Amino acid sequence: MSNNYWDDEDEDLDTDTVEQISDGSDLLKKLRKAKRADEKRIKELTEQLESLSKAQRERTVKEVLEKKGVNPKATRIILKDLEDISEESVNSWLEDNGDLFGITTTKDEAPVDQQNLAALRQQDAVTQGAYTPDRAQDLSMQLDNMGSADDLIAFLRTQE
Repeated sequence: MSNNYWDDEDEDLDTDTVEQISDGSDLLKKLRKAKRADEKRIKELTEQLESLSKAQRERTVKEVLEKKGVNPKATRIILKDLEDISEESVNSWLEDNGDLFGITTTKDEAPVDQQNLAALRQQDAVTQGAYTPDRAQDLSMQLDNMGSADDLIAFLRTQE
């Protein structure tokens, strides 16, 4: 048994087309020229992408450092150490290596805690001068027990 794996269609190659390709070297030159132009364009676009990516990485690191109040000269070291640049990765790098630059990072309180504290302060301000049911009953009892207009005026002055 023969181990021929080619198709019968390949056997019917037309010798005229092969001769036309070899004689038509102009077509081959055009293809090579187009390929070189494509490779050149790919190289230009790759360089442009790399430069834009580098600029974005630097900008991200500088923004995080500005927020933290850190000297922007640390940007170069951070860029060398980190592959993936994001705000979280830069913050974690600062937490790990900030002591090398004298940077002490304090973890910010969660914004939720700040919101809760603000809400508690508002509640305190509202309830401090508010009339509770017991206080309202006391006031009505005091008003009922007043004997003269002078007592009423004195009572009103104490409520200011």
